[in-house]
Amino acid sequence: MSKFFAVIKKIFRDRDLRKKTIVVLALLLAFRFLAHIPVSGVNLNQLKALFDQNQFLGLINLLGGGTLANFSVLAVGIGPYIYASIVMQLATQIYPKLEELQKEGEYGRQKINQYTRYITIPLAILQGIGMYALLRSQGLIANLNPFLLFTFIATLVAGTMLILWIGELISEQNIGNGISLIIFAGIVGRVPSAIGQAFSTITPDQLMNYALIGGAAFALIASIVFVTEAVRKVPVIYARRIRGGKSESAQQTFLPLRLNSAGVVPIIFAISIVLLPSLLSNYFIASKNAALAGVGHFLATNFSSTTIWYNIVYFLMVFGFTYFYTAIVINPQKVSEDIQEGGGFIPGIRPGKPTAHYLNYIVTRITLVGGLFLGIVAVIPNILQSVTGIQALLVGGTSILIVVSVVIETVKIFQTQLVTRSYERFNL
Repeated sequence: MSKFFAVIKKIFRDRDLRKKTIVVLALLLAFRFLAHIPVSGVNLNQLKALFDQNQFLGLINLLGGGTLANFSVLAVGIGPYIYASIVMQLATQIYPKLEELQKEGEYGRQKINQYTRYITIPLAILQGIGMYALLRSQGLIANLNPFLLFTFIATLVAGTMLILWIGELISEQNIGNGISLIIFAGIVGRVPSAIGQAFSTITPDQLMNYALIGGAAFALIASIVFVTEAVRKVPVIYARRIRGGKSESAQQTFLPLRLNSAGVVPIIFAISIVLLPSLLSNYFIASKNAALAGVGHFLATNFSSTTIWYNIVYFLMVFGFTYFYTAIVINPQKVSEDIQEGGGFIPGIRPGKPTAHYLNYIVTRITLVGGLFLGIVAVIPNILQSVTGIQALLVGGTSILIVVSVVIETVKIFQTQLVTRSYERFNL
């Protein structure tokens, strides 16, 4: 903690970093201001009640930075962009042309981002239409004529693109990923109201339950920090080279393989699927057809987050998606080829396929630990809810994982900037 405050102190001493930090804070403040401008015609009180019953909408609200709870002009949020980014990551593994484009440096990165934004627009339109259908089925919004419906959807899509623009402006300051910081701001911005709500409803007999939640939150934060920072260092030796007529001695370095290379994406994948029955139940229950209404009640009863089967399926899906996404992020064959092209080798392992098999063996083992960890992070809020019976101020594993990861990454970026500036002053 002392190191964290020391970094903050150094940031505001540096004129350039201080200016960038103020710009980022101003943009985040503008985002939070826009998040409180509601779309007209929506009953916010009934919407809040719907949120309390549907975790799928809670996920969309999380990805939107807390904008859906107020149904603001930014209600769709950046969920479509996140899903579009995942689609593009999968596409680069399937289509060789996209993979080649990804290797073309800054130009390739800009083109990939442009394609991602193109995919974001239809996804935002579909999500806006889905939101309108859900709100109308719950009686939260009146039937709209074609022109008003077009205006409603266009407003939501424009809000998504506005968030992307703000995120890019933040990223241009080179002190953190803009999208991650927006999600971080949305989560942190809801903390004061959640604390106030919890203290307004607390009773003496619930003190032990709140203490249990506080202890679980502290343990969860500590474990997330440990797992986020944990890496498996694979030694790599680069042979002696001759540059400019001078011989350079062999160098030994390490290939860092993160324990949790998949980040929070497996949880997003899993929860998007496992909560689908709960979302469908809202449509079916409101149906006038008795059979569909019966199916809706069955889904609402048997696929609730408090049931043991729900949590088992959720855990297994997070575990499986961790392996799936890690295989996309880390390609042992490609890493082996890069090491070989650079004139390096792993001690005791032959270059080529043996190196790829060795790296695959290590990645499979460490992903086992990472998958188990993410599975526990995903289901622990539901377990605490069942044990304590408290929903207010409930420890959100996904939210804490995002917040801690963003804070760690941002502090590292600031530290790198400070070290770079100290070297520049020394060279001058």
